[in-house]
Amino acid sequence: MRKIFLFFILGPLLKTGLLVVLLFSCSFFEKRGETRVLGSRSVASFDYFSYNGDDDYYNQTPLPGEDCFYNPILPGWYSDPSICANGDDYFLVTSTFSYFPGVPIFHSKDLVNWKQIGHVLDRESQLPLDGQPTSGGIFAPAISYNPHNHTYYVVTTNVGTGNFFVKTKDPFGAWSDPIELPEVKGIDPSFFFDEDGRAYIVNNDAPEGPPLYDGHRAIWVQEFDPVADQTIGPRKVLINGGIHFEEKPIWIEGPHLYKIKGHYYLMAAEGGTGPDHSEVILRGDHPMGTFNAWEKNPMLTQRHLNPGRENPVTCAGHADLVQTREGDWWAVFLACRPINNQFENLGRETFLMPVQWSEDGFPFLTQGEDLVPMVVQRKGTQRQEKVTFGNFSVVENFDSDRLGPEWTTLRTPARELYSLTENPGFLTLKCADTNASERKSPAYVCRRMQHHRFECTTSVNFFPGEENEAAGMLLYKDEFRQYFLSVSKSGENRKVSLNKISRSGSETIASQEIKNDKPVRLKVISKGLHYDFCYGTGKKQWKTLAREVDAGYLSTASASGFTGTTIGLYATRKQF
Repeated sequence: MRKIFLFFILGPLLKTGLLVVLLFSCSFFEKRGETRVLGSRSVASFDYFSYNGDDDYYNQTPLPGEDCFYNPILPGWYSDPSICANGDDYFLVTSTFSYFPGVPIFHSKDLVNWKQIGHVLDRESQLPLDGQPTSGGIFAPAISYNPHNHTYYVVTTNVGTGNFFVKTKDPFGAWSDPIELPEVKGIDPSFFFDEDGRAYIVNNDAPEGPPLYDGHRAIWVQEFDPVADQTIGPRKVLINGGIHFEEKPIWIEGPHLYKIKGHYYLMAAEGGTGPDHSEVILRGDHPMGTFNAWEKNPMLTQRHLNPGRENPVTCAGHADLVQTREGDWWAVFLACRPINNQFENLGRETFLMPVQWSEDGFPFLTQGEDLVPMVVQRKGTQRQEKVTFGNFSVVENFDSDRLGPEWTTLRTPARELYSLTENPGFLTLKCADTNASERKSPAYVCRRMQHHRFECTTSVNFFPGEENEAAGMLLYKDEFRQYFLSVSKSGENRKVSLNKISRSGSETIASQEIKNDKPVRLKVISKGLHYDFCYGTGKKQWKTLAREVDAGYLSTASASGFTGTTIGLYATRKQF
């Protein structure tokens, strides 16, 4: 750890014998780890943040070989995955809704070892999110590579502004500003670049006439001009409602087009994003022609399986296919891992499976009683030291001048609210005039929960000047589903508190006064179904503030919405 020393130099003035003492005001004094007051705002300094995943499944099920990996390949809330390939380079993106920056992009050479190389939407000009709810913002980005102009595209929906795409020649670098697609209504667009150089956009939208039932949607297609960067010609419906219209299928969405061995395939999700989720496949003779459904659809689902099965994977769907350099096909898709089939706080995660082919030439992932596997083999690959799957630990000491790509904020970069340079070696957070229940940008710097069982710890130096100021660790599902483990003012002392935040306000679950000026350590222990919240001061042992706190309160089953739960560092002077 770096340390800052301040030397006071006292010296007699020549010829007068008088001493001049150099007095340093506290507004100019900064010692590593102490809180400064900037104007009227208190500042909390966080020394580190540690995350240790410890799921039972991974501990009890060792991988059988070096060419094996765990599903999900991206644990935690990485929903709506899309993938593309260029040679032996693979790129994968997922949804981010109202978090900033938007659309994480991962790179791999073998589909097994993935590394996040940044975000596609990392500038405010690309990502206007102000005023949108947590589950608003960016829906279902789709990444494609056009070999005719050697350009990568990501097309997506910002539900607050409409459909748009960005592009680049170098996916490791910056992406363009948004190019709007005003004629593409609805959500979930994706590009298809055909072998003849023509291009198309498919997406979810309302049917041609009035919807005949709740959830009645359609898949549309329109040609796209890659030179003019705009759609051309008429739009056409490819799927009305879903595979079996007489059964009133709901929420046909997330479409992708492929050309494989001379045939065009249209793949889409169906059944909503919950337990009835599935993926269906159709085959046609032209991107704007007639598509016929596979008689054994769905080509992926887990909805009909015994809910009491061990280690259930549910909600499987929203897939994308990719062909490897060797010629075989794989698929990424989203799914969930509920605890005892009750709930999960991790959100929809990214899974990877090899594609199988039916005798009549249709791709599929599961049929009948097939389970989505938690352990998969990809021959010829070898796990590297750092992987995105299984149990892992992360310690962030805030010794860099920028956060890693796994860190995120809400709606804006919030750069005016946190700093890594004002107190080097610490993350400093200003107590903002907004809180995490508002559709604004709070002083909240966070990362995804990625395991059912985990421990998070931090240490904070914080001496609030007002009763309404608080700083600590926040567990955040949405605007009105949060747990806040905080340090705040209590008369002449401080206190550590756990608050449950809901639409009706903030309820204090537990509180304990602190009668010293030591740094306060905070710990969250996730047991899957419950959380324990602990604290300590200085180097003293941990004390439990609250035990067996309901984790289901932060789950999608309880709160709804499209995101998983995040955890991070938070400061506010506007408690709910």
